[in-house]
Amino acid sequence: MSAPTHTRSLPSAAPRARATAGAGTRLHWWALALPALAFGLLLMLLAGSGEAHAATGEVSSLVQVAEQLLRAVG
Repeated sequence: MSAPTHTRSLPSAAPRARATAGAGTRLHWWALALPALAFGLLLMLLAGSGEAHAATGEVSSLVQVAEQLLRAVG
């Protein structure tokens, strides 16, 4: 008495090729700009943290840059 054999073939390389075909797609402009902007703002925040102007009422350079960016976008 012989054992039953399986006739299913192994998966071909075609599904893998289809999965990597989307790797060459283009990103939206904001997919790179927003993380770069966030990194820059956080870096400026850390760099200017030694100069506390809250008690004097002066506006920091970070706030000025953020206002300029908001005016440019809006």
